[in-house]
Amino acid sequence: MEIILQLLIILIASKIAGSISVKLGQPAVLGKLLIGILIGPTVLGLVSETTTLAEFSQIGVILLMFIAGLETDVDEFKRTGIASTLVGFGGIIVPLLCGFLVGLALNLSTIQSWFLGLMLSATSVSISVQALKEMNKLKTREGATILGAAVIDDVVVIIALAFLMSLSGGDVNLSVVILKKVLFFAGAILVAWKVVPWFLNKFSNLRVTETVISAALIICFAYAYLAEYTGVAAIIGAYIAGVAISLTKFKEEVFEKVETVGYSIFVPVFFASIGINAKFDGIANHIGLIIGLSILAILTKLIGSALGAKFAGFSWNSSLGIGSAMVSRGEVALIIASIGLEAKLLSADLFAALVVVVLITTIVTPPMMKLFFKNKKEKVNEVSEAI
Repeated sequence: MEIILQLLIILIASKIAGSISVKLGQPAVLGKLLIGILIGPTVLGLVSETTTLAEFSQIGVILLMFIAGLETDVDEFKRTGIASTLVGFGGIIVPLLCGFLVGLALNLSTIQSWFLGLMLSATSVSISVQALKEMNKLKTREGATILGAAVIDDVVVIIALAFLMSLSGGDVNLSVVILKKVLFFAGAILVAWKVVPWFLNKFSNLRVTETVISAALIICFAYAYLAEYTGVAAIIGAYIAGVAISLTKFKEEVFEKVETVGYSIFVPVFFASIGINAKFDGIANHIGLIIGLSILAILTKLIGSALGAKFAGFSWNSSLGIGSAMVSRGEVALIIASIGLEAKLLSADLFAALVVVVLITTIVTPPMMKLFFKNKKEKVNEVSEAI
Protein backbone atom coordinates (compact mmCIF):
# COMPACT_ATOMS: atom_id res chain seq x y z
CA MET A 1 0.00 0.00 0.00
CA GLU A 2 3.00 2.32 0.42
CA ILE A 3 3.34 2.88 -3.34
CA ILE A 4 -0.32 3.96 -3.57
CA LEU A 5 0.20 6.66 -0.93
CA GLN A 6 3.43 7.78 -2.63
CA LEU A 7 1.71 8.07 -6.00
CA LEU A 8 -1.13 10.02 -4.41
CA ILE A 9 1.29 12.54 -2.88
CA ILE A 10 3.41 12.85 -6.03
CA LEU A 11 0.47 13.41 -8.36
CA ILE A 12 -1.17 16.06 -6.17
CA ALA A 13 2.10 17.84 -5.39
CA SER A 14 3.51 17.79 -8.94
CA LYS A 15 0.35 19.11 -10.59
CA ILE A 16 -0.01 21.96 -8.09
CA ALA A 17 3.70 22.80 -8.24
CA GLY A 18 3.64 22.77 -12.04
CA SER A 19 0.69 25.17 -12.08
CA ILE A 20 2.40 27.54 -9.62
CA SER A 21 5.57 27.47 -11.76
CA VAL A 22 3.58 28.48 -14.85
CA LYS A 23 1.90 31.33 -12.95
CA LEU A 24 5.37 32.58 -12.01
CA GLY A 25 6.36 32.63 -15.68
CA GLN A 26 8.47 29.45 -15.61
CA PRO A 27 8.00 26.06 -17.33
CA ALA A 28 5.79 23.66 -15.35
CA VAL A 29 8.60 21.09 -15.32
CA LEU A 30 10.68 23.34 -13.03
CA GLY A 31 8.00 23.23 -10.33
CA LYS A 32 7.70 19.46 -10.72
CA LEU A 33 11.45 19.05 -10.22
CA LEU A 34 11.60 21.29 -7.16
CA ILE A 35 8.56 19.72 -5.50
CA GLY A 36 10.37 16.39 -5.60
CA ILE A 37 13.05 17.83 -3.34
CA LEU A 38 10.40 19.27 -1.01
CA ILE A 39 8.39 16.04 -0.55
CA GLY A 40 11.49 13.82 -0.59
CA PRO A 41 13.70 12.62 2.28
CA THR A 42 15.81 15.79 2.20
CA VAL A 43 13.00 18.11 3.42
CA LEU A 44 9.55 16.80 4.39
CA GLY A 45 10.18 13.08 4.00
CA LEU A 46 6.68 12.40 2.65
CA VAL A 47 8.04 10.18 -0.14
CA SER A 48 11.15 8.01 -0.09
CA GLU A 49 13.11 6.08 -2.68
CA THR A 50 11.71 2.63 -3.45
CA THR A 51 12.36 0.10 -6.19
CA THR A 52 8.77 0.37 -7.42
CA LEU A 53 8.96 4.16 -7.62
CA ALA A 54 12.24 3.92 -9.54
CA GLU A 55 10.58 1.57 -12.05
CA PHE A 56 7.62 3.94 -12.46
CA SER A 57 10.13 6.73 -13.07
CA GLN A 58 11.99 4.68 -15.68
CA ILE A 59 8.74 4.01 -17.55
CA GLY A 60 7.96 7.74 -17.30
CA VAL A 61 11.16 8.89 -19.01
CA ILE A 62 10.81 6.19 -21.67
CA LEU A 63 7.24 7.32 -22.47
CA LEU A 64 8.34 10.97 -22.46
CA MET A 65 10.98 10.32 -25.10
CA PHE A 66 8.61 8.04 -27.02
CA ILE A 67 6.10 10.91 -27.22
CA ALA A 68 8.90 13.24 -28.38
CA GLY A 69 9.61 10.78 -31.18
CA LEU A 70 5.96 10.72 -32.19
CA GLU A 71 5.98 14.53 -32.43
CA THR A 72 9.20 14.72 -34.44
CA ASP A 73 9.01 16.16 -37.94
CA VAL A 74 11.18 13.66 -39.83
CA ASP A 75 11.75 15.99 -42.79
CA GLU A 76 12.94 18.72 -40.43
CA PHE A 77 15.06 16.15 -38.59
CA LYS A 78 16.82 15.25 -41.85
CA ARG A 79 17.43 18.90 -42.69
CA THR A 80 19.08 19.55 -39.32
CA GLY A 81 21.62 16.72 -39.60
CA ILE A 82 24.63 19.02 -39.99
CA ALA A 83 23.37 21.39 -37.29
CA SER A 84 22.81 18.49 -34.87
CA THR A 85 26.33 17.22 -35.52
CA LEU A 86 27.89 20.63 -34.86
CA VAL A 87 25.83 21.14 -31.69
CA GLY A 88 26.52 17.60 -30.48
CA PHE A 89 30.29 17.78 -30.96
CA GLY A 90 30.51 21.37 -29.73
CA GLY A 91 28.74 20.27 -26.56
CA ILE A 92 31.25 17.45 -26.11
CA ILE A 93 34.59 19.05 -26.96
CA VAL A 94 34.33 22.18 -24.78
CA PRO A 95 33.22 20.40 -21.54
CA LEU A 96 35.69 17.56 -22.19
CA LEU A 97 38.72 19.82 -22.51
CA CYS A 98 37.72 22.21 -19.73
CA GLY A 99 36.83 19.32 -17.41
CA PHE A 100 40.22 17.74 -18.12
CA LEU A 101 42.06 20.96 -17.23
CA VAL A 102 40.03 21.42 -14.05
CA GLY A 103 40.74 17.80 -13.11
CA LEU A 104 44.48 18.46 -13.39
CA ALA A 105 44.03 21.60 -11.27
CA LEU A 106 42.31 19.41 -8.63
CA ASN A 107 45.41 17.16 -8.60
CA LEU A 108 43.62 14.27 -10.28
CA SER A 109 45.61 11.88 -12.43
CA THR A 110 45.54 12.24 -16.21
CA ILE A 111 43.07 9.39 -16.66
CA GLN A 112 40.85 10.71 -13.82
CA SER A 113 40.90 14.19 -15.35
CA TRP A 114 39.80 12.84 -18.72
CA PHE A 115 37.03 10.92 -16.97
CA LEU A 116 35.82 14.12 -15.25
CA GLY A 117 35.76 15.89 -18.61
CA LEU A 118 33.88 13.01 -20.20
CA MET A 119 31.26 13.00 -17.47
CA LEU A 120 30.71 16.72 -17.97
CA SER A 121 30.30 16.07 -21.71
CA ALA A 122 27.23 13.88 -21.18
CA THR A 123 23.75 15.27 -21.73
CA SER A 124 20.18 14.14 -21.14
CA VAL A 125 17.39 16.02 -22.91
CA SER A 126 14.43 14.34 -21.19
CA ILE A 127 13.88 17.51 -19.13
CA SER A 128 14.51 19.72 -22.17
CA VAL A 129 11.91 17.79 -24.18
CA GLN A 130 9.21 18.71 -21.68
CA ALA A 131 10.28 22.36 -21.68
CA LEU A 132 10.25 22.37 -25.51
CA LYS A 133 6.72 20.92 -25.50
CA GLU A 134 5.49 23.59 -23.10
CA MET A 135 6.98 26.34 -25.28
CA ASN A 136 5.69 24.76 -28.54
CA LYS A 137 9.28 24.39 -29.76
CA LEU A 138 9.51 20.61 -30.10
CA LYS A 139 8.47 20.56 -33.79
CA THR A 140 10.70 23.48 -34.80
CA ARG A 141 14.15 23.44 -36.40
CA GLU A 142 15.62 24.16 -32.96
CA GLY A 143 13.75 21.23 -31.43
CA ALA A 144 14.88 18.82 -34.15
CA THR A 145 18.48 20.01 -33.77
CA ILE A 146 18.42 19.48 -30.00
CA LEU A 147 17.05 15.94 -30.28
CA GLY A 148 19.50 15.00 -33.02
CA ALA A 149 22.42 16.44 -31.05
CA ALA A 150 21.36 14.46 -27.98
CA VAL A 151 21.51 11.19 -29.93
CA ILE A 152 24.97 12.07 -31.26
CA ASP A 153 26.15 13.12 -27.79
CA ASP A 154 24.96 9.89 -26.21
CA VAL A 155 26.65 7.62 -28.77
CA VAL A 156 29.97 9.51 -28.87
CA VAL A 157 30.25 9.84 -25.08
CA ILE A 158 29.48 6.17 -24.45
CA ILE A 159 32.06 5.07 -27.04
CA ALA A 160 34.62 7.48 -25.55
CA LEU A 161 33.80 6.08 -22.10
CA ALA A 162 34.47 2.54 -23.32
CA PHE A 163 37.81 3.68 -24.79
CA LEU A 164 38.77 5.42 -21.54
CA MET A 165 37.80 2.41 -19.42
CA SER A 166 39.94 0.14 -21.61
CA LEU A 167 42.92 2.48 -21.07
CA SER A 168 42.33 2.49 -17.32
CA GLY A 169 42.58 -1.29 -17.17
CA GLY A 170 38.85 -2.03 -17.14
CA ASP A 171 37.58 -5.18 -18.82
CA VAL A 172 36.14 -3.39 -21.86
CA ASN A 173 36.45 -4.45 -25.50
CA LEU A 174 36.14 -1.26 -27.52
CA SER A 175 35.48 -3.02 -30.83
CA VAL A 176 32.60 -4.96 -29.27
CA VAL A 177 31.12 -1.75 -27.82
CA ILE A 178 31.21 0.00 -31.20
CA LEU A 179 29.89 -3.07 -33.02
CA LYS A 180 26.90 -3.31 -30.65
CA LYS A 181 25.94 0.29 -31.31
CA VAL A 182 26.34 -0.02 -35.07
CA LEU A 183 24.19 -3.15 -35.06
CA PHE A 184 21.54 -1.46 -32.90
CA PHE A 185 21.16 1.62 -35.10
CA ALA A 186 21.29 -0.40 -38.33
CA GLY A 187 18.72 -2.85 -36.95
CA ALA A 188 16.55 -0.05 -35.51
CA ILE A 189 16.35 1.71 -38.88
CA LEU A 190 15.64 -1.52 -40.78
CA VAL A 191 12.91 -2.57 -38.32
CA ALA A 192 11.38 0.93 -38.39
CA TRP A 193 11.23 0.77 -42.18
CA LYS A 194 10.01 -2.79 -42.74
CA VAL A 195 8.68 -4.31 -39.51
CA VAL A 196 6.97 -1.53 -37.51
CA PRO A 197 4.23 -0.69 -40.10
CA TRP A 198 3.58 -4.40 -40.73
CA PHE A 199 3.41 -5.21 -37.01
CA LEU A 200 1.01 -2.34 -36.28
CA ASN A 201 -1.29 -3.40 -39.12
CA LYS A 202 -1.35 -7.04 -38.06
CA PHE A 203 -1.67 -6.40 -34.32
CA SER A 204 -4.44 -3.82 -34.76
CA ASN A 205 -6.65 -6.50 -36.36
CA LEU A 206 -6.68 -8.68 -33.24
CA ARG A 207 -10.14 -8.99 -31.71
CA VAL A 208 -9.30 -7.50 -28.33
CA THR A 209 -9.45 -3.97 -26.94
CA GLU A 210 -6.85 -1.22 -27.45
CA THR A 211 -4.70 -3.20 -29.90
CA VAL A 212 -3.08 -0.13 -31.50
CA ILE A 213 -1.83 1.40 -28.26
CA SER A 214 -0.67 -2.02 -27.04
CA ALA A 215 1.24 -2.61 -30.26
CA ALA A 216 2.85 0.85 -29.98
CA LEU A 217 3.95 0.21 -26.40
CA ILE A 218 5.35 -3.18 -27.38
CA ILE A 219 7.46 -1.47 -30.04
CA CYS A 220 8.50 1.29 -27.61
CA PHE A 221 9.59 -1.07 -24.84
CA ALA A 222 11.34 -3.44 -27.28
CA TYR A 223 13.39 -0.58 -28.72
CA ALA A 224 14.15 0.79 -25.23
CA TYR A 225 15.27 -2.62 -23.95
CA LEU A 226 17.51 -3.36 -26.94
CA ALA A 227 19.02 0.13 -26.77
CA GLU A 228 19.84 -0.33 -23.10
CA TYR A 229 21.19 -3.83 -23.78
CA THR A 230 23.58 -2.51 -26.45
CA GLY A 231 24.69 0.38 -24.23
CA VAL A 232 23.00 3.16 -26.20
CA ALA A 233 20.41 4.25 -23.54
CA ALA A 234 16.78 3.26 -23.23
CA ILE A 235 15.55 6.81 -23.86
CA ILE A 236 17.25 6.90 -27.27
CA GLY A 237 15.62 3.60 -28.20
CA ALA A 238 12.21 4.90 -27.11
CA TYR A 239 12.72 8.08 -29.13
CA ILE A 240 13.57 6.11 -32.29
CA ALA A 241 10.48 3.93 -31.74
CA GLY A 242 8.34 7.07 -31.60
CA VAL A 243 9.87 8.39 -34.82
CA ALA A 244 9.21 5.03 -36.52
CA ILE A 245 5.53 5.06 -35.54
CA SER A 246 5.19 8.73 -36.52
CA LEU A 247 5.65 7.63 -40.13
CA THR A 248 2.61 5.33 -40.02
CA LYS A 249 -1.12 6.00 -40.26
CA PHE A 250 -1.44 5.18 -36.55
CA LYS A 251 0.54 8.24 -35.40
CA GLU A 252 -2.36 10.40 -34.15
CA GLU A 253 -4.15 7.59 -32.30
CA VAL A 254 -0.96 6.41 -30.62
CA PHE A 255 0.11 9.94 -29.66
CA GLU A 256 -3.24 10.81 -28.09
CA LYS A 257 -3.45 7.67 -25.99
CA VAL A 258 0.21 7.42 -24.97
CA GLU A 259 0.21 11.07 -23.91
CA THR A 260 -2.83 10.39 -21.74
CA VAL A 261 -1.23 7.35 -20.13
CA GLY A 262 2.19 8.95 -19.70
CA TYR A 263 1.22 12.36 -18.38
CA SER A 264 -1.49 11.09 -16.07
CA ILE A 265 0.92 9.11 -13.88
CA PHE A 266 4.32 7.95 -15.16
CA VAL A 267 5.87 11.23 -16.38
CA PRO A 268 5.00 13.18 -13.19
CA VAL A 269 6.65 10.40 -11.17
CA PHE A 270 9.80 10.73 -13.28
CA PHE A 271 10.07 14.48 -12.73
CA ALA A 272 9.39 14.23 -9.00
CA SER A 273 11.81 11.31 -8.59
CA ILE A 274 14.75 13.46 -9.66
CA GLY A 275 14.23 15.63 -6.59
CA ILE A 276 13.23 12.74 -4.35
CA ASN A 277 16.51 10.95 -5.10
CA ALA A 278 18.61 14.04 -4.39
CA LYS A 279 21.08 13.62 -1.55
CA PHE A 280 22.64 16.61 0.17
CA ASP A 281 24.48 14.87 3.01
CA GLY A 282 27.84 16.46 3.67
CA ILE A 283 27.63 18.99 0.83
CA ALA A 284 28.51 21.83 3.23
CA ASN A 285 32.05 20.44 3.29
CA HIS A 286 32.31 20.69 -0.50
CA ILE A 287 30.21 23.77 -1.23
CA GLY A 288 33.05 25.58 -3.03
CA LEU A 289 33.76 22.57 -5.24
CA ILE A 290 30.07 22.13 -6.03
CA ILE A 291 29.61 25.79 -6.98
CA GLY A 292 32.73 25.75 -9.15
CA LEU A 293 31.86 22.52 -10.93
CA SER A 294 28.25 23.65 -11.42
CA ILE A 295 29.36 26.88 -13.12
CA LEU A 296 31.81 24.87 -15.22
CA ALA A 297 29.15 22.31 -16.19
CA ILE A 298 26.60 24.95 -17.16
CA LEU A 299 28.88 27.31 -19.07
CA THR A 300 30.91 24.72 -21.00
CA LYS A 301 27.86 22.88 -22.33
CA LEU A 302 26.00 26.15 -23.01
CA ILE A 303 28.92 27.75 -24.84
CA GLY A 304 30.04 24.62 -26.71
CA SER A 305 26.58 23.71 -28.01
CA ALA A 306 25.65 27.34 -28.71
CA LEU A 307 28.78 27.85 -30.81
CA GLY A 308 27.93 24.69 -32.75
CA ALA A 309 24.43 26.06 -33.39
CA LYS A 310 25.82 29.44 -34.42
CA PHE A 311 28.17 27.82 -36.94
CA ALA A 312 25.11 25.98 -38.29
CA GLY A 313 23.43 29.31 -39.07
CA PHE A 314 21.14 29.90 -36.08
CA SER A 315 20.70 33.36 -34.54
CA TRP A 316 22.40 34.02 -31.22
CA ASN A 317 19.16 33.71 -29.26
CA SER A 318 18.30 30.39 -30.91
CA SER A 319 21.89 29.21 -30.45
CA LEU A 320 21.82 30.01 -26.73
CA GLY A 321 18.38 28.38 -26.45
CA ILE A 322 19.76 25.22 -28.07
CA GLY A 323 22.85 25.38 -25.86
CA SER A 324 20.75 25.73 -22.70
CA ALA A 325 18.66 22.70 -23.71
CA MET A 326 21.84 20.60 -23.74
CA VAL A 327 22.94 21.68 -20.24
CA SER A 328 20.98 19.06 -18.27
CA ARG A 329 23.17 16.03 -17.51
CA GLY A 330 20.39 13.94 -15.93
CA GLU A 331 20.51 10.18 -15.59
CA VAL A 332 23.20 9.76 -18.28
CA ALA A 333 25.83 11.61 -16.23
CA LEU A 334 24.77 9.82 -13.04
CA ILE A 335 25.32 6.45 -14.72
CA ILE A 336 28.78 7.52 -15.91
CA ALA A 337 29.62 8.88 -12.44
CA SER A 338 28.60 5.57 -10.86
CA ILE A 339 30.87 3.72 -13.27
CA GLY A 340 33.70 6.07 -12.32
CA LEU A 341 33.14 5.51 -8.61
CA GLU A 342 33.15 1.74 -9.05
CA ALA A 343 36.33 1.88 -11.17
CA LYS A 344 37.97 4.19 -8.61
CA LEU A 345 38.29 6.98 -11.17
CA LEU A 346 36.27 9.22 -8.84
CA SER A 347 36.69 9.57 -5.09
CA ALA A 348 33.63 9.24 -2.86
CA ASP A 349 33.75 12.99 -2.07
CA LEU A 350 34.02 14.01 -5.73
CA PHE A 351 31.22 11.61 -6.66
CA ALA A 352 28.92 13.13 -4.01
CA ALA A 353 29.71 16.62 -5.26
CA LEU A 354 29.06 15.62 -8.89
CA VAL A 355 25.66 14.16 -8.02
CA VAL A 356 24.61 17.58 -6.70
CA VAL A 357 26.11 19.25 -9.78
CA VAL A 358 24.01 16.99 -12.04
CA LEU A 359 20.90 17.96 -10.09
CA ILE A 360 21.73 21.67 -10.40
CA THR A 361 22.23 21.41 -14.18
CA THR A 362 18.88 19.66 -14.44
CA ILE A 363 17.03 22.30 -12.44
CA VAL A 364 18.53 25.33 -14.22
CA THR A 365 17.85 24.00 -17.73
CA PRO A 366 14.09 24.84 -18.03
CA PRO A 367 14.37 28.50 -16.88
CA MET A 368 17.43 29.03 -19.11
CA MET A 369 15.50 27.69 -22.11
CA LYS A 370 12.54 29.88 -21.22
CA LEU A 371 14.81 32.94 -21.02
CA PHE A 372 16.52 32.53 -24.40
CA PHE A 373 13.56 31.24 -26.40
CA LYS A 374 11.29 33.90 -24.86
CA ASN A 375 13.71 36.61 -25.89
CA LYS A 376 13.58 35.33 -29.45
CA LYS A 377 9.76 35.32 -29.44
CA GLU A 378 9.61 38.82 -28.04
CA LYS A 379 11.91 40.12 -30.77
CA VAL A 380 9.80 38.47 -33.47
CA ASN A 381 6.67 40.09 -31.98
CA GLU A 382 8.36 43.48 -31.89
CA VAL A 383 9.25 43.20 -35.60
CA SER A 384 5.69 42.14 -36.46
CA GLU A 385 4.22 45.07 -34.56
CA ALA A 386 6.60 47.48 -36.28
CA ILE A 387 5.49 46.19 -39.68
